[in-house]
Amino acid sequence: MQIAVIGAGIVGASTALDLLKDGHQVTIIEPECPGGRQAASYGNSGWLSPASIIPMSMPGLWKKVPGYLADPSGPLAIRWRYLAHLAPWLVHFMRAGSTAAKVERTASILSTLLRDAPSRHAAVAEKIGRPDLICRKGLIYAYPDRAAFEAEAFAWRLRRENGVVYRELSATELHAREPHLSSRYSFAALVEDGGHCVDPGGYVMAMIEYAIRQGATRVHARAIGFDLAGERLLGVLTDAGTVACDKAVIAAGIHSKSLAAKAGDRIPLQSERGYHVVIPTDQFQADMPLMPSDGKMGNNPTLAGLRIAGQVELASVSAAPNWARADILLKHARTTYPAVTDSAVDSGIDRWMGHRPSTADGLPVIGFASASRDILHAFGHGHVGLATGPVSGQLVADLIAGRDCAFDISVLSAGRFRA
Repeated sequence: MQIAVIGAGIVGASTALDLLKDGHQVTIIEPECPGGRQAASYGNSGWLSPASIIPMSMPGLWKKVPGYLADPSGPLAIRWRYLAHLAPWLVHFMRAGSTAAKVERTASILSTLLRDAPSRHAAVAEKIGRPDLICRKGLIYAYPDRAAFEAEAFAWRLRRENGVVYRELSATELHAREPHLSSRYSFAALVEDGGHCVDPGGYVMAMIEYAIRQGATRVHARAIGFDLAGERLLGVLTDAGTVACDKAVIAAGIHSKSLAAKAGDRIPLQSERGYHVVIPTDQFQADMPLMPSDGKMGNNPTLAGLRIAGQVELASVSAAPNWARADILLKHARTTYPAVTDSAVDSGIDRWMGHRPSTADGLPVIGFASASRDILHAFGHGHVGLATGPVSGQLVADLIAGRDCAFDISVLSAGRFRA
């Protein structure tokens, strides 16, 4: 079949590769540079962690909303002027994590998507001729002491119950693996199966370039709707004309919401605006990808330098960046690594802000659209977009081919929001 993939981020790129493998003709519709600075895939921390199954929404979160509105420097900030716009999504978001049972269900579903993420990415990187972009050295979750680790007992219990294997590290073992780490951290959990990408933007670009070498076509345009004859898809409408196709996949990140609506589905999708900073390699180099418990940011050694990614800001897609959020990441970097001095971060720092496409319940939307089974959704991956790209592409290809999926994905369908 002729299949249009709308979006050239990690999910769109992964989907294109799997569809090509099935023998389809693939057209990738993307108005901007694949893997470019505008893309969420570009700004991802680069972590590929089977342990990233803990949702943002947890019991008691509603009590913290006033604090999020009042404190622009907190780990989750809400710009009060956008509160009316965000309110419906926030209500769904808080309900999604209102009980331990709901959190356990979400974690279980995310585990099915994440458990083999590092090996899937290693296979993709090998296939496209860039195995150097995926490293599998493990991932460190660092704590000041064991008591701080045990304070997160619920999260680590969920991880264990969902098959995440980790090894406890003493202070000596921890600092042997990451000698640049501050002595204030004396305990850690090492997820040995974890991996990381050393250039997320370059990786996505390499995937798209490989897809084109395998016969995919790239259309430089923005998708704006669908040409439907009843429930039959005739093509994708773009700002440069109509792209004829038999099937279409919506994988346009934060821009998927309006396209999904035109395919019959109203999805509570908002941007969890994320920030990162990169300390150039000539200023500082870390040995291991590491997440400090007191900052919850992903510190990742990349080709460009140490990328420190995190923070969640709720506003609107069009709101200007608040670069104080990036400065918070730098402040944490100085706490985490004593070698990162004030003078080291005064120059050469790359600051970035982008849009995680996040559903209110913390799960992606994968499945057929309501208006036509010729249109499929593949978006809303939030914090796990990069890690779950390959499995999402495989699921979409299986649906189009009529194959049984590796697990029941009805829980990811757009229909869960109709009530």
